[in-house]
Amino acid sequence: MQEQKYKKGDSNSKSFHSCTIMSTTTTHNDLPLHTHKRSRRTTANRLFAVVHSCAILALLYRHALSLLHSTSLTSFLITLTFLISDSILAFMYSTAQSPRMTPIYRKEFPENLKRVVKESDFPALDMIICTADPFKEPPMNVVNTALSVMAYDYPTDKVSVYVSDDGGSALTLFAFMEAARFASHWLPFCRENSIVERCPEAYFETDHSRLPEADKIKIMYQGMKGMVNNVIERGKVGDEYITGERERLAFRKWTDGFTRQDHPTIIQVLLDNSEDRDIADNSMPNLIYVSREKSRTSHHNFKAGALNALLRVSATMTNAPIVLTLDCDMFSNDPQTPHRALCYFLDPKIQSKLGYVQFPQRFHGIDKSDMYASENRHLFEINPQGMDGVLGPNYVGTGCFFSRRVFFGGPSKFLPPGNPQLGPNNVVDKPIQSPEVLELAHHVAACNYEKNSNWGSKIGVRYGSLVEDYFTGYRLQCEGWKSIFCNPDKPAFSGDSPINLIDVLNQTKRWAIGLLEVCFSRYSPITFGIKAMGLRMGLAYCYGFWAIWSIPITTYAFLPQLALLNGLTIFPKVSEPWFLLYVFVFIGAYFEDLLDFHSIGVTFQKWWSDQRMWLIKGLSSFLFGSIEFFFKSFGIATLGFNVTSKVIDEDQSKRYEQGRMEFGVPSPLFVPLTTAAVVNLAAFAWGHVEVFRGSNGLEGLLMQMFIAGFGIANCMPIYEGIIRSDKGKIPTKITLVSTFIAFALYAAAYVTLRN
Repeated sequence: MQEQKYKKGDSNSKSFHSCTIMSTTTTHNDLPLHTHKRSRRTTANRLFAVVHSCAILALLYRHALSLLHSTSLTSFLITLTFLISDSILAFMYSTAQSPRMTPIYRKEFPENLKRVVKESDFPALDMIICTADPFKEPPMNVVNTALSVMAYDYPTDKVSVYVSDDGGSALTLFAFMEAARFASHWLPFCRENSIVERCPEAYFETDHSRLPEADKIKIMYQGMKGMVNNVIERGKVGDEYITGERERLAFRKWTDGFTRQDHPTIIQVLLDNSEDRDIADNSMPNLIYVSREKSRTSHHNFKAGALNALLRVSATMTNAPIVLTLDCDMFSNDPQTPHRALCYFLDPKIQSKLGYVQFPQRFHGIDKSDMYASENRHLFEINPQGMDGVLGPNYVGTGCFFSRRVFFGGPSKFLPPGNPQLGPNNVVDKPIQSPEVLELAHHVAACNYEKNSNWGSKIGVRYGSLVEDYFTGYRLQCEGWKSIFCNPDKPAFSGDSPINLIDVLNQTKRWAIGLLEVCFSRYSPITFGIKAMGLRMGLAYCYGFWAIWSIPITTYAFLPQLALLNGLTIFPKVSEPWFLLYVFVFIGAYFEDLLDFHSIGVTFQKWWSDQRMWLIKGLSSFLFGSIEFFFKSFGIATLGFNVTSKVIDEDQSKRYEQGRMEFGVPSPLFVPLTTAAVVNLAAFAWGHVEVFRGSNGLEGLLMQMFIAGFGIANCMPIYEGIIRSDKGKIPTKITLVSTFIAFALYAAAYVTLRN
């Protein structure tokens, strides 16, 4: 039944179906498109999980016994706090074990693809690039991303690039008008010279003197870049930059009443592959600028709303069966990437239930220690490899090839959109610039189009969370779709990462809030997810409870230290058997995490940065995210969505290259971090005083002193930030407030613990 629908669809859908038939024939002749193997650590992972889980249960049992035999209110409260904290750690540990049970490694053979399918039969691609603010997301970054995917080794008549400008900026449109001109030179240059780095900025950062025409192309690129940056700096597109009547008409849409929150739909076809040719007389890919209609009276649903608008607009204009979503700064690093995705989409054994192929996020310009843990290896590589052994990885918002069909119900239950012209099998038989097509495209991008429809709830990208990627991938897999984690040796995409701490923490706080919105909804993975996908996938998606890490991290950052400052022993002595249990649980968890990083080729230094940032986030992003989610749940106003800045500050960049953590602003997020640094340092020093005075032996205080020392080791960038004198230091105001809070905590602990 499904195949019949595709046969009646447009030529792209039909080509997709034809490819499948040829693939079936050829794969029988020993030309595999992909293979996979299980990790050698699978058995060891399972055995260790059992042993470590038993140790954790024994620890919880000890807490329960201590709670029952408490002799004072103080000991009862301390034990209860540790019981709650360690129970949360136990729960989060169990969710982390699910991906470790069956990690798999895949390999694609794109060199076999053309032997299986004729290039003329490749399915068409619609590529959606999202941007929202030309001042935080420089248009030249977006241009580089677009040019890199326009230059894919793929039939240009099957490539359409849609730029979603949710900021509604004339500056972004101008940048892409210039990019369209430059593309007519850049694309044939890449093809004729077999260029691998097809992002112009990345290409020209290296020496290419062996190619004489490279200098000419570089001059053109630098000219375009200078012109675009000049317009951005001025904040408007001057008349001297407008070269034709068509451009003049386009910019007239920005009237005096035009704002980023209130404006009509703007759709500008910048390149049309049926008309435009490059300098080598080859057809150009389609390039379409889209800014959906915005109104202050209609909720726009942030990036999820933008993606849905672009899914509809692209359906009216090209309706390719495969859709790639990209962040504005995530440029292509390998022109063969679509071929790798097709190695899975054209496999008849998995095609019927394959919803998307997810590539990991990779970043360029990361310092050797990755001090901000920007690579997020757990989220972008370790967990997806484990989930790939069950139903597949989650969607991470960029670098993902979707089957368009996936947005319209489960594999066995098609949910048609309100307008059949938006369906995945619709035939688009008119030119993209025909009045009928443009009229429909403007109509489906209207701000009130989704009213009383299934968009955002049952079809398309899903609403209800700030992390639309997590929620959408999760819901698609609950509906029965499977996904693939494609992780080639050469990264498929490369993006920018924040180079200051406040951007990292704000981004993580936004993620924490969005994840809690899902986890405490009717779609919670602990209930709905386990029922729909099974225990292991449900638990794997429970990483969405990230924010509750703030409870045990805050507990261990302050309680043992405050007890130590007051001469109170709260852990077993070295000579007691329970001490060894604590040691095993701690070392086991950290060693297992270190092995995960080692297995994917990550250095010890980067692993250390990752675990340090996890503790930093626990005391800031997760803590404040939990509080903000709590307020939001009770209808108390909170801050809205903020775009992470992609603008590079030269001074910040220099300090980043020197390995100095960037603070700079007096953010409340830094207060608990600095307070913890002060408390841990004071406790560690006082513990030595207690030992030397003989008031308490080292045997009783060793564990508390170790925790304080471990805290100091992780707080070294904070101590450095306090004593630094450059603009990236921790503001004096934050240091003073944090020191005052540290003294207040000590005083409160003194009154409580001594009674």
